[in-house]
Amino acid sequence: MKKVFILDTNVLLSNPLCIYKFDDNDVVIPISVIEEVDTFKKDMSDIGRNAREVSRILDKLRDRGTLSSGISIFEDRDDSGQLFVYLGHNMEILPELLADSTDNHILAIALTLQKQFGDSRRVSVITKDTNLRIKADAFGLVAEDFAADKVDISHFYTGVTYITVTPEVINNFYAQREVRLDEYNLYPNQFVVLEDESDTSQKVFGIFDGDQKVVKMIEPRTEGVWGIYSRNLEQAMALEVLLDDKIRLVTISGEAGTGKTLMAIAAGLTKTTDEDQYQKLLVSRPIFPLGRDIGYLPGDLDEKLNPWMQPIFDNLELLLGGGSSSRSKRLSKSYEELINQGMLAIEPLTYIRGRSLPSQYFVVDEAQNLTPHEIKTILTRAGEGTKIVLTGDPYQIDNPYIDSQSNGLTYVIERFRTEAIAGHITLKRGERSQLASKAAKLL
Repeated sequence: MKKVFILDTNVLLSNPLCIYKFDDNDVVIPISVIEEVDTFKKDMSDIGRNAREVSRILDKLRDRGTLSSGISIFEDRDDSGQLFVYLGHNMEILPELLADSTDNHILAIALTLQKQFGDSRRVSVITKDTNLRIKADAFGLVAEDFAADKVDISHFYTGVTYITVTPEVINNFYAQREVRLDEYNLYPNQFVVLEDESDTSQKVFGIFDGDQKVVKMIEPRTEGVWGIYSRNLEQAMALEVLLDDKIRLVTISGEAGTGKTLMAIAAGLTKTTDEDQYQKLLVSRPIFPLGRDIGYLPGDLDEKLNPWMQPIFDNLELLLGGGSSSRSKRLSKSYEELINQGMLAIEPLTYIRGRSLPSQYFVVDEAQNLTPHEIKTILTRAGEGTKIVLTGDPYQIDNPYIDSQSNGLTYVIERFRTEAIAGHITLKRGERSQLASKAAKLL
């Protein structure tokens, strides 16, 4: 049974290609939605770009026929669904108390089509607006979120797996510094914690080499990274992927206070200033939403950026203030000096499109507030020799157009889990302070 999907404006603006995601079913776009999309086309943000892309796609499809009469979405498929731009909306089918709005136009069209098709076709409203889904349900309509760009986080990839083995396996692991575990489905650069079945307190961990198909033991670090020492097993794993030059993309997720940003910047400073592995440490975070003009704040560019970049400055001051290290090199340098020397840059993501970033250690903080398209824009800026680190908490999102399943960070984690060039770790234990840990857990 073919279905009929009625699309809301926010679905088109989140993914302009969404009309191609409904297989052989029919897609209906109300004319009021087209009007609403038109109001965004001059916006300089990513939403404006998507609005313009929607217009281009519909204009191209228009060559196949009249949109109001229905045209094939897939020209080369016999079972292609039809795309309709619905011109009318019978508001009389709704109670009088409802206002004349785009959301209510969608409801009126859905009720009209449901009455027209009866049990022969299922009519669904596709929207990211929770209130519209609630109203649709009140009218007995099927309403769903657009799920094609979502990641199933019920089994979210954490980057680490725990395996119970015999004492002999652990002894061999210590002796040979590697072990084969062919019976387990492991991903490249996935951490493996081996637990002794006779004593679960006995643990040893390694990292899976996707080329050689073995788990290699990780030697414990005796020196800190810019005065920062790992406080738990997960942080030790995070430092391994942050400092491994073969891994060009690192994603670190975790709740507030787990040390994501601090460790990423510390590793970047080490690789840039101590080891000269990269020409520059570039640290950035989205000025939400990405692309919004920052000219409303007083002062020059640096003064405008200060409120947005202050969390990064706080971490830099802690690291460059010496932390637990007494090395005069670190104590004598401030981040202003590193900026003046061209070894450190703190920038917004606003103007990143079109740039090329070779040989840089690029840290993007609060990446959970980025859409999958914005993340793609960032990753495709990477030039030869560049390493990109994405940090964030998928459950702490300020962007109204995405959620924990559809944000750019979870999207990248899921798509790159099988790639040898990428590594991921989820941090669960807060280390900022006892108060911060309790607040994250209880509130």
